[in-house]
Amino acid sequence: MWPRLLDPSLTLNFFNMHLFKNTFFLLASTLALASAPVLAHVVLQDGAAAANSSYRATFRVGHGCDGDATTMIRVTMPAGFNGAQPMPKPGWKVNTVIGPLPVPYESHGKKYTEGVLEISWTANSPDNALPDAYYDEFVLRGTTPAKPGPLWFKVVQSCAKGSNDWVEVPTSGTSTKGLKMPAVLLEILDVQAAGGHAH
Repeated sequence: MWPRLLDPSLTLNFFNMHLFKNTFFLLASTLALASAPVLAHVVLQDGAAAANSSYRATFRVGHGCDGDATTMIRVTMPAGFNGAQPMPKPGWKVNTVIGPLPVPYESHGKKYTEGVLEISWTANSPDNALPDAYYDEFVLRGTTPAKPGPLWFKVVQSCAKGSNDWVEVPTSGTSTKGLKMPAVLLEILDVQAAGGHAH
């Protein structure tokens, strides 16, 4: 016996319901992808740190400049991040720029008016450069400010051709939405680091 045919209006409603459902999920997925953070930026491995404590800043570089290999990374220290020291990197030359600090500080009874303002790593040769398809890390350490709040590291990524200048800072708050080349954010928290102040 042949099955009874469905009412045409019911069939049309069923079709419309599924079409709407599929369109809704497709639109929601597209919006989610559009609003997701771009993972290609230079970022810190640990994006938060205790105030007035030793912090190991690991900058992760996930791509080059429009397909070209990275040949240099230069990091500018934000005001209040003191005593910066770079970690040597095999195949790369490390350089520091020392000058007057925007905010002098005291440590163990001694006042410091000068300090490290910039740290850079430069590939010794094209063979040591970071290919566009690879990722690597560049590490330094220093002491975080005593005052909690956002801290922005400006990073210039030079390549065989061109550069990516990760230097944009929002006018207020910490949202980087709308910024094409955001600086690297470190959130300073009003907490005591485990083990206290370290060197």
